[in-house]
Amino acid sequence: MATHSELRDFWERRLEGDWTESGVGYRALGRPFNTWMYRVREEVFLREVRGLRPRSADVLDVGSGTGFYVRLWDELGASRITGSDMTEAAVDRLRARFPEHRFARQDASDLDAFEDDSFDAVSCMDMLFHITDDERYTAAVREFARVLRPGGLLVVSENCLRRPEQRGEHQVNRTLEWISGTADKAGFDIVRRVPMLVLMNAQVDAPKPWRKAWGGVLRAATVTAPTGWLAGAALYPLERRLVRGRKESPTTELVALRLREQG
Repeated sequence: MATHSELRDFWERRLEGDWTESGVGYRALGRPFNTWMYRVREEVFLREVRGLRPRSADVLDVGSGTGFYVRLWDELGASRITGSDMTEAAVDRLRARFPEHRFARQDASDLDAFEDDSFDAVSCMDMLFHITDDERYTAAVREFARVLRPGGLLVVSENCLRRPEQRGEHQVNRTLEWISGTADKAGFDIVRRVPMLVLMNAQVDAPKPWRKAWGGVLRAATVTAPTGWLAGAALYPLERRLVRGRKESPTTELVALRLREQG
């Protein structure tokens, strides 16, 4: 498993070379397919967060990457948005793309640029499963609780496995039990958990034969940019129905949590 500094250098190089959806997404499937995939992510995020009616005057987006979710907070009407990323490559470009917002180079597990009780909502999307060290993951969740005001909203995306966890060099897929237990210890209650994707991503919580078979289909379908675009276009309408119709997903889910009131 890579060390924290090795992971930081990995993401620095990756975002320096590809500051697009494929750079922050499922790179093996190519940019055209990732563009379709992120359309589904956008619809789910806007629908769910709007429905939760966050007190979103002050928002912190952790692991901002290309600023995809910064733009969505803008669309939701947040009046003040702060972003952070562990890489210089992302922060420099985010400041140029969104000059009206503040960005800081910060590690999720040590948000020392921000004071206690500073934000009404925090988002950390498509990033937590890339924290491969459990202690740093736990520290990140505690930091989210520290910078949120009581009753504040935390929105994350995670692979909440019912099967045993899966550990790789740059990604750890943890169990729902472990994730919910870590959140509970930090003072959070899960208020919503819904599929963010179903078929348009790695089937990490599916039986191994299906996981391997579907992964092979996706890689074959996206071997070139034109076929990747066609595969995304074909799956997109089905995926939109699936994320609305299912309660759980074999891949990424959106999880919304509230920080418990003190006292």
